[in-house]
Amino acid sequence: MKKKKLRKTHPRLLETIRLLEKGKARIWKRLASDLKRPRRIWRRVNIERINKYTKEGDVGVVPGKVLGVGFLDHKIKIWAFSFSEAALRKLKEAKAEILDIKKLMKENPRGSGVKLIG
Repeated sequence: MKKKKLRKTHPRLLETIRLLEKGKARIWKRLASDLKRPRRIWRRVNIERINKYTKEGDVGVVPGKVLGVGFLDHKIKIWAFSFSEAALRKLKEAKAEILDIKKLMKENPRGSGVKLIG
């Protein structure tokens, strides 16, 4: 069976997908498959949802974009493919740590404790 050709052209997206596919844990492969989907059906998550489903010190990943509706009342570590300007401002106000996917995969190659949000 032929492997389906990836038709994405965004260089950062392609690099991220390839990196995630090399990961051994199921969560990294799931993130890669979610990012391969058409952008119009990517997850768009508001900060209020992140606040609802995370606790102090959690690590969350969003395979899509974080939007700025709501407030975050605890510190978390988060990675998403993109953030709106309002979301970045609110995350910095809440002292949330915005992670690089390479750093996250290096710190946690098994993906344990990482929450998929959205």
